[in-house]
Amino acid sequence: MTALDVGAARRRYILLIALRWLPTGLLIPVTVLLALSRGLTLTEIGLVFAIQGLVVLALELPTGGLSDALGRRPVLILASIVGLASLGLLYVADSVALFAASTFLQGVYRALDSGPLEAWFVDATLAADPDAGIEKGLSSGSMVASVAIALGALAAGALVALDPVGAVPALALPLLVALALGVVNLVAIVVLMREAPFVHGLGAVADSVRAVPKVVGDGIGLLRASRVLLALVSVELFWGVASVAFERLFPIRLSEAVGDLDRAAALMGPVSSLAWFAAAAGAAGVVLLSDRIGVARSAAVLRIGQGATIMAMGMIAGPIGLVTAFLACYAAHGASNPMHTTLLHREVDGAHRTTVLSMNSMVAQPAGAVGAILLAALADGTSISTAMIVAGIACALAAPLYLPAWRAERERRHPIATGAALA
Repeated sequence: MTALDVGAARRRYILLIALRWLPTGLLIPVTVLLALSRGLTLTEIGLVFAIQGLVVLALELPTGGLSDALGRRPVLILASIVGLASLGLLYVADSVALFAASTFLQGVYRALDSGPLEAWFVDATLAADPDAGIEKGLSSGSMVASVAIALGALAAGALVALDPVGAVPALALPLLVALALGVVNLVAIVVLMREAPFVHGLGAVADSVRAVPKVVGDGIGLLRASRVLLALVSVELFWGVASVAFERLFPIRLSEAVGDLDRAAALMGPVSSLAWFAAAAGAAGVVLLSDRIGVARSAAVLRIGQGATIMAMGMIAGPIGLVTAFLACYAAHGASNPMHTTLLHREVDGAHRTTVLSMNSMVAQPAGAVGAILLAALADGTSISTAMIVAGIACALAAPLYLPAWRAERERRHPIATGAALA
C-alpha cells in the first residue's frame, strides 16, 4: 500500500472530520425537543442522557487501548456502525427504554470514536515526514469540525422550519439526514483511511483484544512517568468544570438577560451556530499566536482568556454583551483545543497515542458531572451569575499546568542553551 504524503494525509483528515461532525450539528438542536415531543419528561430526559456520559466514562480507556492495539481504521469503522445503529434507534424511539438504549449506543460510539481519526492523522503525517509540524493540521481539523457543527445546526433549523417532507415529522427529519450522512462517512472511512494492518486473522484480533489491558496500563504508566503528560491531562479537570458554564448555564443566563424563556430558546439556535463559527475562527487563527509565543504559552493564555469570557458572562447584564462574551468564549475554546492536543501528541509515541487521548477525554467526564452538581447547587443558593464567575475562575486556574509543557518545548527549541543553564 502506497504511503500518503503530508498534504494527502491532511486533506483526507479534513474531509473525514467534516463528515464526522456535520451529523452532530444536525442533532444538537432537535434531540431533546424530539424526546419531549414523544412524551418524555425533563427528569426522564436528564436520566436518559446521563447514560451516555457514564458509558463514555467506563469505555473511554479500553476503547482507546483497542485502537492502539488493533488499528485506527477498524475501530473507527466499528464506531461508525454503532453510531448508525444509535441514530436508527433514536429515530423510532417512543419510550424511555428505547431512548435509553439509543443513548447507551451513542455512548459506545463516542468512546470508540474518541481519538482514532486524530491519531491516524498524526501517525500518517509523521510517517511521511518525522519533522512535519502537526499543529497546523490539528488546528485546521478543529476549525472544520466547528464549521461542520455550525452548518449542521443551521441545516437542522431550516429543515424543521420548512418541514419539506410531510410524511416525516419535522423534528425527526434532521435525524434521517444525519443517518444518511453517517453512511457517507462510513464509506469515506473505508475508502480514504490508509493504514498498515496491525493484525491479520481472528487469532491476531483476539491477541489485540487481550493486549488492551497492557496498552492501557502502559498509558497510565506514561502519566506516572511524565510530569508533562500528567499536568496536561489534569487541565481537563478544570476545563470539565468550566464547560458546564457555557454548555449548560448559558441558556438560563440568556433567559435572565432577555426576560423570557421562549425568546431565549428562539435565540439559542442562531447564537449556537455563530458560536461554532467563532470556534472555527479561533482554531484557524491560533497558529499565528503559537508561531509567535509557542504552543504551550498559547495554551496557557487561552485558558486564562476563556476563563475571563466565562466570568464576563456572569457579570454582564445586557443580552448583546452576554452573547458577545459567549462568542468570545467559543473562539477561545476553538483555539485552545489544537494547542492542547498538539502538546499531548508531542509527549507520546504512536503505540499509546489513542490511549492517552482517551485518558485526556475521560478525565473531563467526571469533572463535568461534579461541576454540574456543584455549580447548580451554587446557582440555586446564590445566582447563575455567581456560578458562572466561579466556573471562569476554575478555567483560568488550569493555566499553570502548562508550565511543564512550556519547559519541555523550550528544551526542544534550545537544547544546548538549556543544558548549559542546568549545568
